[in-house]
Amino acid sequence: MLSQRIQTLSESLTIAISTLARELKAEGKDVLSFSAGEPDFDTPQKIKDSAKQAIDEGFTKYTSVAGIPELLEAIADKLKRENGIEYETDEIIVNNGAKHTLFNIFQALIDEGDEVIIPAPYWVTYPELVKYSGGVPVAVETDDKSGFKMTPEQLKAAITDKTKIVVLTSPSNPTGAVYSENELAALGRVLEGSDITVVSDEMYEKLVFGEKFTAAASVSDDMYKRTITVNGLSKSVAMTGWRFGYMACKNKELIKAINKLQSQSTSNINSITQKAAITALNGSVDEDIEHMRATFAHRCKTATELFNQIEGLSVVQPKGAFYLFVNCKAIEPDSMKFCKALLEDQGVATVPGVGFGSDGYFRFSYALDLDTIKEGILRIENFVKNYNR
Repeated sequence: MLSQRIQTLSESLTIAISTLARELKAEGKDVLSFSAGEPDFDTPQKIKDSAKQAIDEGFTKYTSVAGIPELLEAIADKLKRENGIEYETDEIIVNNGAKHTLFNIFQALIDEGDEVIIPAPYWVTYPELVKYSGGVPVAVETDDKSGFKMTPEQLKAAITDKTKIVVLTSPSNPTGAVYSENELAALGRVLEGSDITVVSDEMYEKLVFGEKFTAAASVSDDMYKRTITVNGLSKSVAMTGWRFGYMACKNKELIKAINKLQSQSTSNINSITQKAAITALNGSVDEDIEHMRATFAHRCKTATELFNQIEGLSVVQPKGAFYLFVNCKAIEPDSMKFCKALLEDQGVATVPGVGFGSDGYFRFSYALDLDTIKEGILRIENFVKNYNR
């Protein structure tokens, strides 16, 4: 009865593990969950006040599919001010979270059999959306030694006459890797002369530690023309539940196509969220953002040091986001087996690396208070000490 297309989709392992953790917790087990991908901070008050004002003023009707003009202008101003890339408002569209943005992009661009290059470890959703759109995900393996970053040589080797898209993520979920300006420029040079589109997921751009964030579209004129910038407010401004994502690119034909697709699916995003997003984008909450960033940076340093003291585990110091991608190969190369046993034995929920395309690792989110993080790592240490394959 179900379509073949829907049957190609796999359930998100992050959601599956979180669900199992909730079930164990409901049974009375003491569970600490480090599996969720959202900040533990509340949305800044100024953003909430803007939403309340919008409600009080009756801004509760349909809007244009792409977003209200003042919001599109706020996005354009942000991209120019912070990232050095310029777009007209008709080169931008807002969506129901960046996941929806990516869904729209892949649906609009991919034909049956088109290949999409995705560096691994990758966010679990990328390959699933590619497959659902009829494409073929092509994983490029990276590891601790390369800092979990794809090299120009790897990119060149992965390109075929079927390559349609390259996905870049910086900072990365799940590794926290951040590409430098020079690294992005080098990748861009590999693509010169081709018709390959770059989809640059920059959702975690505000959460960088000791590293300058560089937008992929800013490194060269060629990359500017071929890159679709994908971003949102879920991570940097703790607005996960508000569902706000956007894309910007110089391809106006693509923007029109996605506007057409969205008009027949979700139409406009939540009107209240649109008003709130303007406040989030215009610099009004920069102090709140910096407080979150600094807190995450401190947690990151502490958690990395604690993990690297555990015999058999190791982790590369992340440069952004709020995850550690911990190497557990010396203890148990089967990450699903490791994470299930850890959850059942110690009540600690993490996400197996196999879901991100890299077995032998697990993702540990430090979007929790420091005491909980320390307790969780202590439990993991106890588990590792007593683990028998």
